[in-house]
Amino acid sequence: MRLGLFGINTDLCALDPRAAIDVAVAAEEAGWESVWTGEHYALPDPPVPASPARPDTPFLDPFVALGHLAGATSTLLLGTGVTVVPVHQPVILAKQVVSVDRLSGGRFLFGVGVGYLEPEFRALGVSLADRGVRTDDYLDALQALWTSSSVHVVGPRVSISGVTAEPRPVRPGGPPLHVGGVAPGALRRTVLRAHGWYGWAVTPEETAAIVTQLAELADNLDRPAALGTLEISATPPPRTPLDATLVSAYAEAGVDRLIISPPGRVRRDREALLRFVRDTPAALLR
Repeated sequence: MRLGLFGINTDLCALDPRAAIDVAVAAEEAGWESVWTGEHYALPDPPVPASPARPDTPFLDPFVALGHLAGATSTLLLGTGVTVVPVHQPVILAKQVVSVDRLSGGRFLFGVGVGYLEPEFRALGVSLADRGVRTDDYLDALQALWTSSSVHVVGPRVSISGVTAEPRPVRPGGPPLHVGGVAPGALRRTVLRAHGWYGWAVTPEETAAIVTQLAELADNLDRPAALGTLEISATPPPRTPLDATLVSAYAEAGVDRLIISPPGRVRRDREALLRFVRDTPAALLR
């Protein structure tokens, strides 16, 4: 089981850039495989039932945060968990992804999703209604920008013509794509486009059911052979006790990477967070 650390751009790590570097370096030294960002540009205030965090929770832009950490680490993978693709302008997003990918020497994992917070979409001037098809159109545009010269992508939601974007990603076609979400569209997108699937706040039982659905979809859809075997990542629900038994349960469910979100009080305390980062791999993987 590989371990990922979630929240490298929130709470203390959003407010103290030195602490973020210390956490990332400690994670690399302790055996964590990866660190992951969340992405929210604005949170509902007052909160709505689907709110993932308090309105006053600090979030840094994920690409700026990961670029900051790229130079301080050498083997740690850097992931977005997840980028809400439809709220981004695709040409700018393509450049942000390539920038982190290049700065990290190809250590970037591109986690993507369609989003769900209507107040945030409204604040950004983006329609929530067509977010699924917009995500697919934007992912197509990213591929074109990363692989083609004199790009020509023209449609109802994307119009890019007669431009070239350099540099290209380290890997031909872009960094590994990991799709988040449990809706039918997200699972279909995973099978057809992605190297992996990322489940947020899912139990081992829920994860096993999704893995089964993904396998069934792969049998019925034309999954590109170049994508290889799907890599499964999961974050346990909040307040789930973390121990070796839980890790075994996720492994049995088909999980390759367990992405752990430290408790809120830990994410806000420097010494507690560093202690969590240093001690958790040994406790979970014994």
